[in-house]
Amino acid sequence: MDFPALEFDAAAADTEAWSDALLAAGALSVETSDARNATPDETPLFGEPGSDAIAAWPITRLAALFAPHTDLDVVLAEAAGAAGKVVPACRRSVVADCDWVRAAQAQFQPIRIAERFWIVPSWRTAPEPEAVNLRLDPGLAFGTGSHPTTRLCLEWLHAHIAGGESLLDYGCGSGILAIAAAKLGAVRVVGTDLDPLAIAASADNAQRNGVTGAAQFVLPDALPAGTFDIVLANILARPLLDLAPVLRTRVRSAGMIALAGLLETQAGALAAAYAGWFTIAPWRCVEGWVLLSGERSRRPP
Repeated sequence: MDFPALEFDAAAADTEAWSDALLAAGALSVETSDARNATPDETPLFGEPGSDAIAAWPITRLAALFAPHTDLDVVLAEAAGAAGKVVPACRRSVVADCDWVRAAQAQFQPIRIAERFWIVPSWRTAPEPEAVNLRLDPGLAFGTGSHPTTRLCLEWLHAHIAGGESLLDYGCGSGILAIAAAKLGAVRVVGTDLDPLAIAASADNAQRNGVTGAAQFVLPDALPAGTFDIVLANILARPLLDLAPVLRTRVRSAGMIALAGLLETQAGALAAAYAGWFTIAPWRCVEGWVLLSGERSRRPP
């Protein structure tokens, strides 16, 4: 059975009205994206707390999916009336029904992070069974290992964990980085996140990977006191700036910090915010994303 779909472009100011109108007219889903994606005019949106990010792309592409046998002319006219707009020129298509679970799973393959270090979805066979394999399923919490910032952090952990360290993962998401640290040899790992769903997902992933003895996941209010050999935060530039007073005091003297989730253009300001406490500099850059790595001064200001 096929699902009819339509797609059209709208101005940023009209995006929300169109989305609401399409859903009210019977759309099963409405997806928005940058109409200028993959062009020099593409506009990245990160929605960082405290930023003045625009609400939508200057030109937003809306893609709506409908139930089989829906009359698109009727629903489009209804949606246009509700939004107070004229009927736009649309691209129409059909989406064939399929096993959506299998289709989604097919997108995720084992990811090689470094020598003998892999991320393997649970339904896949590990390419190297004797390697360090992180079993991780895509879920409600961010973090599958495919994004450049996550890869940067995993590569950094692989390069810096020798065994026996304590580590704080601030903004743990799916728990992938904390779990990787435990599997690489860290003996005390604490992950924290503001989202209770992330804490639950991280705990489930830790159990799947057999590291519940070394890794625990708690909300920020329940963080244990004290410092760590390593503090890792893969979030966004604005929160990393805001959290500087918190994160820098969580690293022991001569301990290490790794900060990711920031663009090359943001690295200078972030390094300056932590420079009084750390000898810190870009460690590696991938696709415009950078990881800052630093060692805490023995006598911070």
